[in-house]
Amino acid sequence: MKCRNCIVFDPCKFDSRCVCFNETSRSFINVSCVGKNITKVPRFPSTVYSIDISNNKIRKIPNGTFENQINLRKLDLTSNCIKILETDSFKGLSNLSELVLEKNCINFYKVPAGVFTPLTSLQHLNCKYTELNSFNLPGRLVSKLRHLEYLEVDVIKSSLDEILFDENFAELVNLTKLKTGFCSVIDFNEETFFNMKYLTAIDLSSCFSQKYDRSLYGRNHLTSLALGEFMPPQTASLLNLIIDVKTFSSLENLVLTGSFKRNVEFNGLILRLFNNLKIGTKIKELRLNNNFIREILPPEATLILPRTLQILDLSYNKLTCLCMDIYNLLILNLQNNLIGNCLPHFYCAQIKNLPLVKYDLSFNVIHKLSNMTFAGHKNLRILNLSNNLLSDIDFDLSYNPKLKILDLSNNNITIISNKQVLTTLTKMMGQSAFIIDLSNNVLSCNCRTVGFLEWIVNNLDHFRNNDVYKCKLDNKTIINMHNFRTIVRQLAKDCNSYSIIVIGVTLGIVVFLITLCVGLMYRYRWKLRYMYYMTKSKYYRNKPDDDNESYTYNAFISYSDMEKDFVFKECIPILEDADEMKLCIHHRDFIPGEEISVNITNAIHESKKTICIITRSFLDSYYCMFEFNMARMESIYSRNEQNILFLVFYEQIQPRKLPLVMLELVQNQSYIEYPHNEEGNVVFWEKVREAIA
Repeated sequence: MKCRNCIVFDPCKFDSRCVCFNETSRSFINVSCVGKNITKVPRFPSTVYSIDISNNKIRKIPNGTFENQINLRKLDLTSNCIKILETDSFKGLSNLSELVLEKNCINFYKVPAGVFTPLTSLQHLNCKYTELNSFNLPGRLVSKLRHLEYLEVDVIKSSLDEILFDENFAELVNLTKLKTGFCSVIDFNEETFFNMKYLTAIDLSSCFSQKYDRSLYGRNHLTSLALGEFMPPQTASLLNLIIDVKTFSSLENLVLTGSFKRNVEFNGLILRLFNNLKIGTKIKELRLNNNFIREILPPEATLILPRTLQILDLSYNKLTCLCMDIYNLLILNLQNNLIGNCLPHFYCAQIKNLPLVKYDLSFNVIHKLSNMTFAGHKNLRILNLSNNLLSDIDFDLSYNPKLKILDLSNNNITIISNKQVLTTLTKMMGQSAFIIDLSNNVLSCNCRTVGFLEWIVNNLDHFRNNDVYKCKLDNKTIINMHNFRTIVRQLAKDCNSYSIIVIGVTLGIVVFLITLCVGLMYRYRWKLRYMYYMTKSKYYRNKPDDDNESYTYNAFISYSDMEKDFVFKECIPILEDADEMKLCIHHRDFIPGEEISVNITNAIHESKKTICIITRSFLDSYYCMFEFNMARMESIYSRNEQNILFLVFYEQIQPRKLPLVMLELVQNQSYIEYPHNEEGNVVFWEKVREAIA
């Protein structure tokens, strides 16, 4: 398959040390001979469009070296330590537009005056960072370059009276861009750029310890300015710039990278700079990075940015809090500050549908974000929160439907636990090429987080650098997730097995506890029933005074319906009518409408004794056995274990047919048999009277 737009590099036929390639539709070729230890410039054909012969060992450019290079447009001779240039070194390069002589050993004061004269079309000359940088580039060498637009040069001031750019530079009427290379301890005053009246872009960012002394005042056509580090007192240079900036009516780009690194107090100068930029410029890009700015305004105040500003870089400062109205800002870089403690507490009210596209908050010691931190940023596409202290994502991302890249690398995130956030992220992944980076966070790998890990697996293509993710197991071991899918799949399998074990053990424990409870309830069933009915009955009847041993009845007679005649024809006449005792008979004394169990409990509790008429029908009767057991509980829990039961065996019953608790009472002699004859009846009733009395 042919590549229609690919660049193919082939060894050059005229010199095998070089490679040739064609990246245009024209027949001209580009030549690269970089780093081949070449000591002499090769002979190139006339069809060459550009030559890169940097990083070699060429010391001299003889006359006529490029004499036939009529089509050459760019010549790069960087890093060759060229020392000798002759008058006709560049003869034949009438169409050359860019010449790079950076990092060589040229003493420009020994170069012939007409060396650059053949370069009649030259637009860009780069001769900065020469080793012999004790001399400035003489204006006489470049004064004939009438088409020169861009000059890169070292700036050295050897005496106080020396003018950096002499009157010869005034001939360069098309020179609009100036960039310095080596530059140190320079006082840029009103004479510095006097002969460069047409400059629109000045880059002095490489200048170390410079002094800005109103050197550009009134330059209303200046569009771009970059300054380096100011010399002490830094506030003096900054104040001069703030005053002058109001006169830069065309200024669009201002770069003050590392201009005031020292720990000094600016006393509101940064705020004043912002205000002056609003008044007199068309500022679009402002870079104040790598300085020592701690505060522009108090946290509760709002910084009003210039309406024209689109790019703001405040990275690598000491800002602790900043609230701003960003209007038309597209890129905001706050990387490497200290605003992490401010963000959860100060929410800057924002208008809806802000244009901000890229927002960098990395390296800010952020441990938590307000839910509304990114509200209003509907056009946000890149959000960088890397290298902070976030442990989870609990801020609302639904305000950012156009988000494409979310960088959360190098935080403390172990899991994204917020279900709403997961739903929002899933929606973003489904609707666009959304990318999230969780690299260098040690995720938690256990059965509690397996759902989150499976969510990552299901959307793995949206996770950048997922092959270097790390995970911590429950035993504190940290593993590399080189094969994320396989590891999570195995973890889910292990967790399923573990879940089955946990469920089985849990069910076993539940069954055991239920069995235990049922067993205890069965063992103490009569006690529980007794306590229940006693508690219930106290709301319906008055409790007798046990201390005075006063009972409503002498005895409660418990019997089955089969022995009703015996009770009414013998017990009542003999014990009540003759002996004036008071018996409780359920057919006669139970309260109508009351629960039978409550009646039974009250009757036992209000009777001094309970007499059970034991027959086979008694043993078969639920309520008769209920009365027997309630009386037994009364003895144990209400009468201090005093026996109140008196068993009357009205029929002959074999011991093996008796309940164990009843058999125990029989063995303790707490019973009497009914004789069924007149002689025995006399003794029988005497015993009953004694038991009741």
